[in-house]
Amino acid sequence: MNNIAKIKGAKMEIKELNKKEILEKLKEKRQKCMVYTRVMGYHRPVESFNIGKKSEHKERKHFKEC
Repeated sequence: MNNIAKIKGAKMEIKELNKKEILEKLKEKRQKCMVYTRVMGYHRPVESFNIGKKSEHKERKHFKEC
């Protein structure tokens, strides 16, 4: 019961982290993600696209199925 009283009596400080701070804090845990897309009937990594095709891929609109 003493632990609960200590927790309730203590002032809790909550710091809101922004996106940049979170990414920097977890930098060592992050890894590269391979993104694939379907091109002409087969799947291909976006990383292997040329500059024009990468630009086109970024401009695509993504739809959700309902």
